[in-house]
Amino acid sequence: MGVFRNFVVTAGVALVSSQTMAIGHLADVEIVDRASGRVLPLHLHEGEAWVAGTPGAKYAIRLRNTGWNRVLAVISVDGVNVVSGQTAASAQTGYVYSPFERGEIAGWRKSDNEIAAFEFVASSHSYAERTGRPANVGVIGVALFRDKERVVHRREFMPAPQAAPAPLMESSRSSPQSLSKSSSEAAGAADSAKKLGTGHGEREVSQVTRVQFNRESDTPNEVIRIRYDSAENLIAMGVMKPKYAWRNPLPNAFPRDSYVPDPPAMR
Repeated sequence: MGVFRNFVVTAGVALVSSQTMAIGHLADVEIVDRASGRVLPLHLHEGEAWVAGTPGAKYAIRLRNTGWNRVLAVISVDGVNVVSGQTAASAQTGYVYSPFERGEIAGWRKSDNEIAAFEFVASSHSYAERTGRPANVGVIGVALFRDKERVVHRREFMPAPQAAPAPLMESSRSSPQSLSKSSSEAAGAADSAKKLGTGHGEREVSQVTRVQFNRESDTPNEVIRIRYDSAENLIAMGVMKPKYAWRNPLPNAFPRDSYVPDPPAMR
């Protein structure tokens, strides 16, 4: 049974406040702005976790295994498997994380050595819409599976510090459709008020190694879902509050009332 054979996400959203940074139990999942390295805050609204994206910005899905055994993460963006390019389903391929390993998935996998970067674009320029699959634009999914093999006991293993290596993965059964133009070029200056999707960006080097993984069960042990859109749209939907609303003062009945001002400077 291969690493990528099954791919699912279980609903494990456990947020204790309206804004946090990570989500998940078997693994911590964050969305990272790659230019600044800043983790995008998660906003909880009516049971959904949301992040605000900026048109044209590249982002990565950062995942950290929180346990003492390996986990398989099947990852989808806009309803598309990020490794195979197939419409996402639970029986597909994914990435394997060793105990306490942290790694970032920064694009659509093109080969064992290359990705096409994730970037926020107008939904009409998203990879999903450009390949005829617009129905699920605006959502990131992570399906987590425990390893059937219990590799180590907690008292017998102390992981060495790692510098966010690329996760291990097994071979995929099909390759994502290649789009010659980067989504940044195609979208241009996207209108931030439009619904956002994820584009097929510039090619980047990203190496992975193929491994075997036996799932503990055919259904995911945890499913995490993060929705996203522009800040303007999230404010309009009530997900976020305007950051500087206090700068809009109430009407003043006597706007000219004030103390004596200083005289002009002498020449």
